[in-house]
Amino acid sequence: MISRRKIKYSVCPPLRQYLYHFDRLRDIPLVYDDLARFAGSMPYEDPRGKETLWLTVFYPQELMLELRPKLTKIYAELKIGGESDLHEHLTVDRIDFGEFGNSRPFRIRITNLYNDNSDYFYVKQADASRIYGLELEHILSPNRINYLVNGNTLIEEHIAGVPGDVFLKDHLPRPELNKVRIAKEFTKFNERCFIRLLGDMRSVNYVVDITPDFEEVQYRVRPIDFDQQSYERRGKTYLAYRFDSNKTVTKLAFDVLNRKTIDQYVAEEHAQMTRRAKVENARLKALLGVMRRDDIAPHEHVASLAADLAKYHHTDIFRDCQTMGELTAAHVAHMLEL
Repeated sequence: MISRRKIKYSVCPPLRQYLYHFDRLRDIPLVYDDLARFAGSMPYEDPRGKETLWLTVFYPQELMLELRPKLTKIYAELKIGGESDLHEHLTVDRIDFGEFGNSRPFRIRITNLYNDNSDYFYVKQADASRIYGLELEHILSPNRINYLVNGNTLIEEHIAGVPGDVFLKDHLPRPELNKVRIAKEFTKFNERCFIRLLGDMRSVNYVVDITPDFEEVQYRVRPIDFDQQSYERRGKTYLAYRFDSNKTVTKLAFDVLNRKTIDQYVAEEHAQMTRRAKVENARLKALLGVMRRDDIAPHEHVASLAADLAKYHHTDIFRDCQTMGELTAAHVAHMLEL
């Protein structure tokens, strides 16, 4: 359903002011351009020896000597506020590059030299659409999002979970899987994305967080790609169940849930999102206020999506929306009755 790479939009001054106010703007090293100067690469293989879309990249020795302290400083800033004496035992173990993504991300593997424990973070090109997506996820979803911005550099914390495509292939067929619980969570995930207009939730763009409970296993589906926040022109691109890669879990949901149960889970998600919106009322208003005035999609996308949403909801409240920010604010207000 999405055939073209999204246009990249720069971070406007009002959005930078918002990020400063909510402590997202930090004086971290501007490393993205330096990371792009790698001298060689090789395909990264997963633990089972299968090639992935990532490339492990290599740098000249003198450039790596410059990058290593900058990257460990960024990790410390992201995790512990930049205490200089608490990250000297950390090292950069590996750097991977994702040429496939809109934000062309670098994945940095940080390893603790005392115990060999590793963690990851991502260095990406700062894009306004993605930042709005990260903020809306932080405010309206049950998930907290940790990221930092400086100049053209966006730093994101790793979101742990089983990649959606791997979960659907390897976990969904298992007989012990609680099919009702995963169907419930996917239904709520689909609704969350639609309400806040987060598009392109193909199976490679979300993860499934699996948590053992005292009797059963709990699941939570979390988006990991926010590039298509309020950008695409067609309404169906904001419905996760419409993507071919999600066919198996969509069929499962309709097989194990009846209409009344689906309506119950949708109503639950609306109620929970409404509560979060009210708790974070000032922050949400500030974000949508900036977003309304920002240019984050071609005008023809706005007009087309407004028409699709008007048809879907049988209302003309989207008729006068001139920007994707106005459309997003109107859609959130309409669906959550704010």
